[in-house]
Amino acid sequence: MSRPTPAFERPQWAAPSAVRSAFTQRAGGASRAPYDSLNLADHVGDLASAVAQNRRRLREALALPGEPLWLEQVHGIGVLDADRFDGRLPPRADAALTRARGRVLAVLVADCLPVLFATRDGGAVAIAHAGWRGLAGGVLEATIAALAAPEPPHAWLGPSIGASHFEVGAEVREAFLAHDGAAQAAFTPNARGRWLCDLHGLARMRLAGLGLQSVAADSSCCYEQVRRFYSYRRDGVTGRMAALIWLEK
Repeated sequence: MSRPTPAFERPQWAAPSAVRSAFTQRAGGASRAPYDSLNLADHVGDLASAVAQNRRRLREALALPGEPLWLEQVHGIGVLDADRFDGRLPPRADAALTRARGRVLAVLVADCLPVLFATRDGGAVAIAHAGWRGLAGGVLEATIAALAAPEPPHAWLGPSIGASHFEVGAEVREAFLAHDGAAQAAFTPNARGRWLCDLHGLARMRLAGLGLQSVAADSSCCYEQVRRFYSYRRDGVTGRMAALIWLEK
């Protein structure tokens, strides 16, 4: 009996030819409900054996040159230089970069926004986990600053919770407005006296402010697409997808 193949997409963006990237979906793994089935996170209550099998299947399906560097994400703005990482696991950061070929970077998401970066010369790549806290705090700015590229890099925004389902309080809106009053365009009041928040829109504003013009996106809503994606807001106890990026050896 053949085992299922991990489901994933290849981001469509203007990254140089040496850049490889992927974004996983929830099908094709070994985890049982409520983590069914390609859960890649080892901190959500799933069986360790299932997570290990899922990660192994993913490495094979993507022909990865090595084990991804799995971060301990804390909804902050810390950026790890993976080329200087001493190997103590797990590294606490919400973004990472590398200039080494064959080093795979990854972030885990289940509503938060995954963002990929590639320098225009193909010499470096980076990845960021951008929930509202990290996005408001400046994780995208910190990642681009750490890349230290002479020109604005290419970027790709992955699936996240859509604006129709991401209800937040006034404190979230105020956190963004304190940085840029134009952010009000990404918030829509609802009948509950709260706000619907457009993560993709906020990320695009931040990237535009940094001079990025080459920004591609998959704007699929994780909350709406139950069979394709995990969503923490929708399900509470659930698995995690992964965004991955590396430079081909």
